[in-house]
Amino acid sequence: MPNAFLPQLGHYEELIAYKKAECIYDVTYFFVNHYLSRGDRTVDQMLQAARSGKQNIVEGSAAATASRETEIKLYNVAKASLQELLADYADYLRVRNLELWHKESPKAVQTRRVCREHPDSAFYRERMEGRSPGAIANIAIVLIHQADYLLARLIDTAKKRFLEEGGIREQMTRARLEYRKGKRG
Repeated sequence: MPNAFLPQLGHYEELIAYKKAECIYDVTYFFVNHYLSRGDRTVDQMLQAARSGKQNIVEGSAAATASRETEIKLYNVAKASLQELLADYADYLRVRNLELWHKESPKAVQTRRVCREHPDSAFYRERMEGRSPGAIANIAIVLIHQADYLLARLIDTAKKRFLEEGGIREQMTRARLEYRKGKRG
């Protein structure tokens, strides 16, 4: 059992948080390419924030095998990147005097339900055409809030695993001591 103390983690594709982040990236890609000017610096910043949110989940998931600390840090970077993107969408709505849907408005409630039911990016890519920039920004905001919640849960789970299992050095020491004990017995 050479990997008993170092179980292979990863599998980011199975994480709902990753799927949401992929949806956010795709919605953002559509949004900036349809509603922002090519020379606008916000285009690159929004795309980079959306990409960072997604890619840090990938990297954090892969790092989980060897370092809970790195896993937790990267999930927090993903959260921070998505919060930056959230602010960009809110700014877009505010400076253009467009409606930011109130949390309990019928549009927001319906959008939360639909977004909860559809964590697949193709669903959003197929439905962006013909929607107003305000609606797309609000959809992105809902998705970001959902991803933020899921990332908080991932971070809590990683913290719990660290407390229960320790870090890699502790796991390696335990495995080595058990191995030695088995050799003597």
